[in-house]
Amino acid sequence: MRKNYRRLSVRLPILASTMAMLMLSPSAQSQAFGDLLGSAKKVAQAASVTDEQIVATFSQMSDELDRQNRIAPAKNPYAVRLAKLTTGLSSYDGLKLDIKAYLVSDVNAFAMGDGTVRVYSGLMDKFTDDEVRCVIGHEIGHVKLQHGQKRLKRALQQDAALSVAGTASSGVRTIASSELGGLIQNVVSAQYSQGAETASDDYALTFMTAKGYPQQACPAAMDKLAAMGGGGGIGLLRTHPDPAQRAKRMRAKIS
Repeated sequence: MRKNYRRLSVRLPILASTMAMLMLSPSAQSQAFGDLLGSAKKVAQAASVTDEQIVATFSQMSDELDRQNRIAPAKNPYAVRLAKLTTGLSSYDGLKLDIKAYLVSDVNAFAMGDGTVRVYSGLMDKFTDDEVRCVIGHEIGHVKLQHGQKRLKRALQQDAALSVAGTASSGVRTIASSELGGLIQNVVSAQYSQGAETASDDYALTFMTAKGYPQQACPAAMDKLAAMGGGGGIGLLRTHPDPAQRAKRMRAKIS
């Protein structure tokens, strides 16, 4: 009985939509049917998002963020320091990395599924080289554990009305510029779950060991965040769990 009930519940919305269309004039019926087919097509497109499309969308979002924020030129002290402390990090764990510094005073960093890693100058002002490396490892963890990819795929599936600005020669659709801001907010700027942050912290500790960096830099970075308090300009405090608890947990894992 339960199985049949489920089938009936799925059919009811379709039946209701069909009956509503039959009550319209012939021309209105045609328009309504076209709208219904169009909506179904958009839903199907969103539900079948490929890995290639996910990476292409991340690349679009990266380009948009790079447009909005000033990237440190190659000879800038922040760029020079970041290049030095990330020597040997052109790729990691199968992911090709594009690591650059933003000349932005916020204490923040992020990574995306296309290998983009951006570290804010405000974070570099507060953290040692190894602490910056730990943050980079944590952000790579979000990518390798597919936290952002899953969030982006859900966003595309839930908003089947996303505008398509055009179709690339590869057949991968591109999102209209007017829609990118919402995606960036939902995928890059929004808070991850406690479980996702814990998993990325663990990934960062493994990353530090694999690269020969001191693991103690990770809880040390969390101590600094905790000391900064809940200032509105501190991105890592707005979007991450309590740093003091994270530091305590990481020290327990290291010892």
